This record gives sequence, structure tokens and C-alpha cells, in this order.
Amino acid sequence: MRITVHPEVCIGAGQCVVAADRVFDQGEEDGLVRLRTDRPGPADAAHVRNAVDRCPSGAIELTSG
Repeated sequence: MRITVHPEVCIGAGQCVVAADRVFDQGEEDGLVRLRTDRPGPADAAHVRNAVDRCPSGAIELTSG
């Protein structure tokens, strides 16, 4: 699993951080999505999928590999 985020699409809702705080963060100044890692381990997979589902703007993209 590989994650790509699109800060230009992000609205700063923070749902990704609530769902998977080991993978996602928010910028201190703008509140937009930041990645802690773009290739999370298997233990975080369900949390990352939850974050994708909860993102109101669709700023998070998952790809295999």
C-alpha cells in the first residue's frame, strides 16, 4: 500500500489524523494533511483505509505496491 496526499485538495478537517495518527499529520500553520510515512505497515492498513473513507475532500489516494 502506498499513500499519496493532495494538500491542494485538503480542507483541514483532520479526520485522517483522528483515524491514523501514526501515518497522517496536519501542518501547524495551514492545517493541511501531511504524511508521516507514505508506505505504512500492515498494522496500519485498516486505519489508513478508514482515513481515506473519512476524508471529506478526497485528498488521500491509496495505490497498491
